[in-house]
Amino acid sequence: MIISRHSYTERAHYCLSPLAKNLFHLMAEKETNLALSADVTSAQKLLDLAELLAPEICVLKTHIDIIEDFTPALTQQLRKLALKHRFMLFEDRKFADIGNTVKHQYNGGIYHIADWADLVNAHSLPGPGIISGLAEVGRKKNRGLILLAEMSSAGHLMGPEYMQNTLKMAEQFSDFVIGFITQHALSRDPHWINITPGVKIGSGSDTLGQQYVTPEKAILENGSDIIIVGRGIIQANDPLTEARKYRQSGWDCYLKRCEK
Repeated sequence: MIISRHSYTERAHYCLSPLAKNLFHLMAEKETNLALSADVTSAQKLLDLAELLAPEICVLKTHIDIIEDFTPALTQQLRKLALKHRFMLFEDRKFADIGNTVKHQYNGGIYHIADWADLVNAHSLPGPGIISGLAEVGRKKNRGLILLAEMSSAGHLMGPEYMQNTLKMAEQFSDFVIGFITQHALSRDPHWINITPGVKIGSGSDTLGQQYVTPEKAILENGSDIIIVGRGIIQANDPLTEARKYRQSGWDCYLKRCEK
């Protein structure tokens, strides 16, 4: 199993991406490796969650295209909160087209994602052109890209060969690609950030194919660096108390891994 024992601060020294370096330092200084998946459909609900849970998280993950009352003011307010409370914004766009198309999807349209999202993600399936297209926009704005190497849904088609090809593709753009959405660490290189969705205390699954893993399994066994938690927090009776539980659990697992 590929597991880094280095601290986040130590690993920041290896990063070619300034954004990855900043994220490692943010996590170390704020003492959190928790990303909130805020999959809500109301702009006010998104802002309320961001304000409430900001002290507990290092990343706020959005699906901006499910917001039913979206206006550009929403992303401006999210940026202000991110700067005030020190977390990064991650638009879970999952780009999956040719380079020229994704360049326009990233930079323009009604969402102007590159103007406010520190991080976006993309499938490696179209080939390296998708990274080139996104990099044309993102590099000059000091943004970062996360490649999807392995998802948390049952029956996904991302096998070991796909994961290794994704890693090889990322290595060609290591000043822009900062890491992977994955269930398992892909490489011993310390600059890659492994981000695991589908994390829930108690593990289990839902009725639509989502498979959950515990923070312990994600971080200690599978080498994850950031855990993404959504419904486990936002559907709780007390989201703030629940977020604190996940934050503490994730951070304790990270410290335990470093001690080993």
